[in-house]
Amino acid sequence: MKEALMERLKAFLHREDTSTLVGVPASQEEIAEAQRQLNIQFHEDYVHFIRTFGGAFAGIAVHAFVNGSSIGKETVVDLTLEFREQLKELPYAEVVRTGYVISIDGSGDPIIIDREGKVCICYHDTGEMKVLADSFEMLIEDNFYEW
Repeated sequence: MKEALMERLKAFLHREDTSTLVGVPASQEEIAEAQRQLNIQFHEDYVHFIRTFGGAFAGIAVHAFVNGSSIGKETVVDLTLEFREQLKELPYAEVVRTGYVISIDGSGDPIIIDREGKVCICYHDTGEMKVLADSFEMLIEDNFYEW
């Protein structure tokens, strides 16, 4: 991820009034075990983010292993396995099977990083999928605003 974006995130997430929005940085062991369990490779920008912030808020709630208390306890592994099971009959099941779920929108739809690194939302009620951003970094750039 671009250093300027990471510095903005650090300045925001390390304030006293945003402490519930940042988790515990992910270890290399946690990352390796999750990739093994999910049979995927996390993309570099996502790894950089979770190694720095853990599960944290960056315009959207980004789940990792230990999330900020405002984000919830579900890990990227929990979410991915849950949605792989729930959505296995829908048209985009392959995207869920070969990607990983980093977030959930307000309607309960999973936000997934696919094999190519694109960030997609899968609408469970219509069976449709939409690309939100061409990369995790672009998703954060498009959604993160300091307050």
